[in-house]
Amino acid sequence: MKIKKGDNVVIIAGKDKGKSGKITRAFPKENKLIIEGINMMKKHQRPRKSGEKGTMVSIAMPVHVSNVKLIAN
Repeated sequence: MKIKKGDNVVIIAGKDKGKSGKITRAFPKENKLIIEGINMMKKHQRPRKSGEKGTMVSIAMPVHVSNVKLIAN
């Protein structure tokens, strides 16, 4: 994998096509990346304490390396 953490990339395929962002994590064995603000999914979070309400949290999910293109800095 020639892309690493901190690189700027643009999405070339999928629902976020055309968007760009910075790589926050890389998983070389799985050929996947997590890019800030891209491929966001909502996760239901249970209440931790009694009397507290559950919330919906947005988290970035991994994107396959073949769906991104490196942007020259």
